[in-house]
Amino acid sequence: MTDTFATTTPAAAPLAPDPAPKRRSRSGFRPVRSIVKHALLILCVLVMLYPVLWMVVSSLRPNDVIFRDPSLLLNDLETGNYAEGWNAFADPFSVYLVNSSIVVLGAILGNLVSCSMAAYAFARLEFTAKRWWFAIMLLTIMLPIHVIIVPQYVLFAQLGWVNTFLPLIVPKLLATDAFFVFLMVQFIRGVPIELDEAARIDGAGHPRIFAQIILPLMVPALATTAIFTFIWTWNDFFSQLIYLTDPDLYTVPLALRAFVDAQSGTNWGAALAMSVVSLVPIFLVFLFGQRFLLRGIATTGGK
Repeated sequence: MTDTFATTTPAAAPLAPDPAPKRRSRSGFRPVRSIVKHALLILCVLVMLYPVLWMVVSSLRPNDVIFRDPSLLLNDLETGNYAEGWNAFADPFSVYLVNSSIVVLGAILGNLVSCSMAAYAFARLEFTAKRWWFAIMLLTIMLPIHVIIVPQYVLFAQLGWVNTFLPLIVPKLLATDAFFVFLMVQFIRGVPIELDEAARIDGAGHPRIFAQIILPLMVPALATTAIFTFIWTWNDFFSQLIYLTDPDLYTVPLALRAFVDAQSGTNWGAALAMSVVSLVPIFLVFLFGQRFLLRGIATTGGK
């Protein structure tokens, strides 16, 4: 009976192969891909940062070594380049830093006030030919500065503003930077209109709505405008070269250009040292304003 039962019992089905080894073998390539990807990214970062790193290293080298050694290894330390560059002209380099700061602060204040008000008008107010005016405003973004610099110079010369900071600051108070107007318009359109309607029920007008409701919500867009205005104005060379002719009014870009002399030898060590100094404010502004910059760009246009 036992033999019969043993012979008639079907044999156990063979077990299916475990696919786990295949999954483990596939996942084994992931660390390799991650290492290769990060190595390529680090290489790209080093390639992009090489000019800046070379400038910093070369600012600490003697003049006769700067262009003979393209490496980033510092053999001879020459800290005197910073002292020579700081006192290379009749005025110390701090004068040019202050001049640039005046122009930058005026431009930032002008853009924040005028562009935010223009953006509120385009986003919330209703007036005749609103879409046409908005389209014309956007078309001005495509106009290069070289097209408008001549009529602007003639106008400012007749007003007696040449060789002053006024041509570099006053236009910012008139919302001439259409890019920032468009940036803020898109941000305001993302703010719920119900907030405005609730404020109107409480008796608030447009000035109060703009000042107490819209502006506090526009902090990311305002920070983005301030950061971009700072960087663009601080690095602006062409406009400042056109309007500023007095060395006492030179800004940082004009002072750096003054180091290069076609008639005599150029002190490249001092020029590179002051270039490093001029990059410090930009680095600090971007370092502390990076999170506001990312928020402003990420939320612009959101509905």
